[in-house]
Amino acid sequence: MIEKRESNLHELCTVLDYVRWGASRFNEENLWFGHGTDNAWDEAVLLVTHALHLPVDSKPEILNARLTMDERRQVMNVLDQRIDKRLPAPYITHEAWFCDIPFYVDERVLVPRSPIGELIRHRFEPWLQEDPLAVLDLCCGSGCIGIACADTFPGARVDVSDISADAIEVAQININRHHLNDEVRAVQSDLFAGLKGCSYDLIVSNPPYVDARDLAEMPAEYRAEPGLALGSGDDGLDFTRRLLLQAPDYLQSEGILVCEVGNSWEALEEAYPRVPFVWPELEDGGHGVFVLTREDLLACREMFEVGAR
Repeated sequence: MIEKRESNLHELCTVLDYVRWGASRFNEENLWFGHGTDNAWDEAVLLVTHALHLPVDSKPEILNARLTMDERRQVMNVLDQRIDKRLPAPYITHEAWFCDIPFYVDERVLVPRSPIGELIRHRFEPWLQEDPLAVLDLCCGSGCIGIACADTFPGARVDVSDISADAIEVAQININRHHLNDEVRAVQSDLFAGLKGCSYDLIVSNPPYVDARDLAEMPAEYRAEPGLALGSGDDGLDFTRRLLLQAPDYLQSEGILVCEVGNSWEALEEAYPRVPFVWPELEDGGHGVFVLTREDLLACREMFEVGAR
């Protein structure tokens, strides 16, 4: 194996050589893509440019540049890490983009990819009647949703909360990175337990919602993410049931709840057939995001009380 690696280092000379070799190896090893790229070539470009400290959108001329032996070893180490450990690429680069904003990420949080980003870019229209003054990003992970909301609504006070102390540490890194300590507060909280007395115009949540079957069948790249942020019982709705029951107590009178449940959306509609969930059409792809007003949540409270038992 060492001899083969040394041979590759001498035979592969240019940036393009390593991109091509990496893409070929990724396909050979049946890697799974879905954490920023959707194919082996783009994944190889991302990782090779990262290893060389180059922007991913470097000029095409760079592809023919020859690498020093130290650079070749550095690139090979990064590509081998992706293959051997099956880590999502953002855990290797420690960066992911959401709503055109870069975020630090590592194995303590999910890689940002929520379709809620499209709703943020559209300012949650038409459901928000005016810009929110108080926003909660519940189950915040890296804090990407809350920080994107702070960027979209610069006058708002934003709380980002998560049950995981590790996730709160990552969220705080991103708050610091974007100089938002005056606008965004990170709070460790199990649902609303650490947010007593708070009230919001907008609660946005990308909670754990993966059902037991999907969790068991996930590719290795997804299993590398924190299980606490993924699984939520047999039907994926354990957390969402609690959220639906408690959310109206933390919303202003005209407030709305926006929540992602992914593939568990069918189970949610089956569990609550009389709840008027609104499922926005997402032009950028993705599914399973619902919107409910505080009024809707209060009107359905008896159903949520039964479902939470």
